[in-house]
Amino acid sequence: MEDMSVFTDKTVKPTDKDLVEKLESKYELWKQIHDMILSKYPNGLAEWNYPGKKYGWSFRIKDKKRAIIYLLPRYQYFKVAFVFGDKAVNEILESKISNDIKTAIGQATKYAEGRGIRIDVIDDSIIVDIEQLIDIKLKY
Repeated sequence: MEDMSVFTDKTVKPTDKDLVEKLESKYELWKQIHDMILSKYPNGLAEWNYPGKKYGWSFRIKDKKRAIIYLLPRYQYFKVAFVFGDKAVNEILESKISNDIKTAIGQATKYAEGRGIRIDVIDDSIIVDIEQLIDIKLKY
């Protein structure tokens, strides 16, 4: 199955009501991560993005030049995605972040903009790691 947004119609930008409907109980986790980032980086620009029909709608919070985090809506859960440069990757590998995330970032293909990872958010057990990743992303 393709890893694609639950929102695929380019002409219909998702609303909070749409998110609640698709994410169900996971909407509260989405909101928690969204609010966490904006509390740490109040100047963040939060926006829906439609990169193409292959991916559908995604949500990102960015600074002036780069995305801090992507929130990727799926049915009854969502993913968070980050792209990290070398300094951030090194800090992640030395941190207390879960070994699963360290393995994923260590195996991620290295591109000019960095290494990208996607993390499924299905419950609140991952929130502590996501907060550490946000802090590292904002640092670099």
